[in-house]
Amino acid sequence: MEQRNFINPQGDQVLVLAPTGRLDITTAWQFRLKLQETISPENPYVLINLSEVNFIDSSGLTSLVAGMRDADRIDGSFRICNVHPEAKLVFEVTMMDSVFEIFETEEEALAAPITAAVA
Repeated sequence: MEQRNFINPQGDQVLVLAPTGRLDITTAWQFRLKLQETISPENPYVLINLSEVNFIDSSGLTSLVAGMRDADRIDGSFRICNVHPEAKLVFEVTMMDSVFEIFETEEEALAAPITAAVA
């Protein structure tokens, strides 16, 4: 999984994680551990680039929801971008596309201002 830092136009450091392959019952726990390791008061702003993830199941969605909750707990931001067309269907069918902040491109997600989570 690729990991890099980016400073957005507002001066916030955003951690970009880019998993690859499948985000399913066999890999979601590793992804969840990575999110737990990286989301912190020092790294509250996270962007998940899903361009290289071609399959997501309920375990993968659960790990994403858990990451979003971790970021919310510390008034961070948890965004998703570049959702593969086949994976996008899972977000739409489960209506998770209305739960997550999803952007078409990484550039768009990084340029958008980060606002505090609404309670």
